[in-house]
Amino acid sequence: MTTDSSLKRGLAVLRLFAEHPARDPHGHTAAEVAALLGRERSQVSRILRSLEAARFLRRDPASLRYSVAWELYARAQQITEARLRRDGRTALEGVAADTGECAYLGVLRGASSVTILESMPPALSSFVSWVGRAYPAYCSDAGQALLFDADDAEVAAVLARTAFVRQGPNTPADLDDFLARLDAARKRGYSVVDQEAEPGLYSLAAPVRDFRGEIVAAVQVVGPRRRLEPATAACAESVVRWSDWLTAALRSTEPEPEPEPEPDGAAGKDPDGAGKEPAREPGLEPDLGLEPGQGLEPGRG
Repeated sequence: MTTDSSLKRGLAVLRLFAEHPARDPHGHTAAEVAALLGRERSQVSRILRSLEAARFLRRDPASLRYSVAWELYARAQQITEARLRRDGRTALEGVAADTGECAYLGVLRGASSVTILESMPPALSSFVSWVGRAYPAYCSDAGQALLFDADDAEVAAVLARTAFVRQGPNTPADLDDFLARLDAARKRGYSVVDQEAEPGLYSLAAPVRDFRGEIVAAVQVVGPRRRLEPATAACAESVVRWSDWLTAALRSTEPEPEPEPEPDGAAGKDPDGAGKEPAREPGLEPDLGLEPGQGLEPGRG
């Protein structure tokens, strides 16, 4: 048997464990794997022993059943994180190109969302980076999208020690208020954070899922309310399309083709290309068109 065919057969066995979870908590027997693959038991037994030796599978000494080794999960997680950063940049560049606004990729860390990637149109490239900065999930641009799959009890646990401090005119007042907004976001398929983080700021976000179907990040577009709110539908289309693309990229073993770009006149772009004003994530300093007396809270992040 050639190295190439051995590798393919080994991958077929690993794929079987992913696609056909065992009913027994200790995993599959060699006979079960052989039956599912339609191969001879002796051949499958050799493959299973090789995968066990390579620490891709573990064998329960009592039942002699095989299951996926935790080391394989750890490796898969490492690959997912690497692809999230690599393909995440492509997704953010797509959103920024569609909308002409700043795009971010956020992850959940405790009760806060943290920006891990960003993409800004050329006109906005001199703005301060938000990579590595945390913001309270109850009012952040990505918070709702990152908690899409959590039930009420899980959300309550995440925010158990959170004080719902008023950051903008529409900041959620308490947990029940946040849960109501989260429920509405789930139903529409994306979140809209309208002046919850601070006055004049508007954002949309959609969740990104990994190969397990678990939410690992959120794609966001952020900018001044006066420009993004009228373009909500187009911005939402871009954010959802690119978050779906990134989800597919994290689940696939092959490179995902990029989705079709938005047509001319997409969200956030002036038809004649003139008069473009900079957008930003909370804490940056360009004009947001706020009413007199509405200042930006300094030192946020």
